[in-house]
Formats: sequence, structure tokens, C-alpha cells
Amino acid sequence: MKICIFGAGAIGGYMGAKLAKAGAEVSLVARGPHLAAMREKGLTLIEEDETFTVPVTASDDPAEIGPQDYVIITLKAHSVPPVVARMQPLIGDSTTIVSGVNGIPWWYFHGLDGPLAGTRLESVDPGGAQWEGFGPERVLGCVVYPAAEVSEPGTIRHIEGNRFSLGEPSGEKSERATRLSQALQAVGLKAPVRPRLRDEIWVKLWGNLSFNPISALTHATLDVLCTDDGTRQVARDMMVEAQAIAEKLGVKFPIDVERRIDGGAAVGAHRTSMLQDLESGRPMEIDALVTSVQELGRLTDTPTPTIDTVLALVRLRARTAGLYD
Repeated sequence: MKICIFGAGAIGGYMGAKLAKAGAEVSLVARGPHLAAMREKGLTLIEEDETFTVPVTASDDPAEIGPQDYVIITLKAHSVPPVVARMQPLIGDSTTIVSGVNGIPWWYFHGLDGPLAGTRLESVDPGGAQWEGFGPERVLGCVVYPAAEVSEPGTIRHIEGNRFSLGEPSGEKSERATRLSQALQAVGLKAPVRPRLRDEIWVKLWGNLSFNPISALTHATLDVLCTDDGTRQVARDMMVEAQAIAEKLGVKFPIDVERRIDGGAAVGAHRTSMLQDLESGRPMEIDALVTSVQELGRLTDTPTPTIDTVLALVRLRARTAGLYD
């Protein structure tokens, strides 16, 4: 089984190191100093109970790697459409594209019945680049839970979590989902195959939709923004609006809004990824996490006044910093 991880930064590097250590046939696509370090010294993974370095096959040119059984994409959502053309050498007749990207996925309406079946989301897939370039029939969904960071080029520090939930857009338990699940579990990762992956997508998105932009606007860590009366209310209102949209699309939430916010508070003094991007001068992942929910609100005739307000503010904040077009 040939596996390519496209975007082998923190999360992709974590998965790649685990696979490489177990002897899997894995290749990593990366760039810059991180790629150079992996080529020269191998990939180092620092975990709570173990630190190891493994030689890896790494490149910035997909043509050097060739067709794969699985291409696991672990880029930020806005980084994927521009590289679809570059990824084509990785895609053969039976390649599965595993979308391990935060937010509402571009393939969301593939495999669903109803009036929105086959709808393409412009906010996450401008011009249908992924829909046309990958094809939704190739896609296996993935909800990523681990937290990790690139502590220095060529070195990944694992912080917490090891679950990558998988799921077919149709909800079936397919052979390709089962094979990848088994491969990931064999290297110590949790990889359940879910019949209702969209439910998990929304529960995770609840936090990303609200906590991320609020933190970018206030520079507050999770423990603060989830317990301050004002920002907690804003997060709650955003989640309630999102829940109304999701339930119109058939999603079932296993927990309520208050428990979700309490879960965010329990993480502690954590800086969200959007706040980290703002502080580091990296493009901010606004469209997949927030604009996509606004777009779904329009498609389902669901008002999103709080989401609209926070989105307008965080877009301007990002534009002012030169981090959003």
C-alpha cells in the first residue's frame, strides 16, 4: 500500500513518522527548511513517552513520487485549491484522496440525497478546483483530532490526541476505508470508520467556527474566551446558528452547546490555530471555518446574524494584517 502525505507539517509529519517507523511505504510532500532537514537528517517525532528519528522519502515534487493508493491531504483548507494541478502525478486510476482538512469539506454534498445533492461550495473550493481536479468519487473524509507542532525543521512535537476518524461521503463501510483504518491502527493511531462522519465534522467545527475568530479578534486563549461572559455568549450564539443549519442538513449533535464550550474551556490556556497564524504572519483559515457556514446558511435559508458580524470583523482584521485576500 502506497501512502503519500501531502503537506507534511505538524499533523502530516506526525502521521508520516508513525507510518515510516512501522515500515509502511509512505512518502511526504513538504517544502522549505522542513523538507531540507528531513532529507538530510530524517524526520524526528517527540512524543510524551518516546523520541525517535526515521529516514523518510520526502520531496517537493509529486512527479518524483508517482501514483499512490492513498493521498492524505493535511494542508490548511485555503492551500489546497492552488495545488490541485501539482498533485495530479500522485493520482492513478484507483487512488483515494483522504481529505484531512479542517472546516466544511468541499465534498460535503457528494453522496447526500435531497435538493442540495451535488452542490459545490465556492467558499472552500473556488471555481470547483478540487471537485474537478480530484473528483468527489475519490474522496474519503477524515476528521483530524491530534495536536502537534513543528518545533524546528525536521522535528515534530506531538502534544495530544491520536484519532483520525474516517468516513465515506455515502456513509458506507467501504473496503478502502477499512484498509486505511487498519494501516493506521497498526502503527498506534486510532482510525474508526464512521457511518455519520458529518456529525463529527460539525461537532469539531462548532469550536473552530467560534473560538478561532473570537481568539483572533481578542487575542484571548481558550480558557479565557470560554469563561468570559461576553465572549462565551458570542460563541454560544454562533454555535446555535450553526446548529440550526446543520440540523436542516440532517446532522445529529451528540452533545449540547454548553458542554461544547465547557470542553473548550477545559483545554486551558491554548492559543487557537487562527490566533497562532495571525501572530506568525501566516494566511488565516477563515473561509473553511467561518465563511463556509455562512454560505450554508444562505443555501438553507437560515439567518446567521452573529456569524455574519464576527466574520466581517475577522476578515477585516486579517486583511489589515495582510493575511487574507
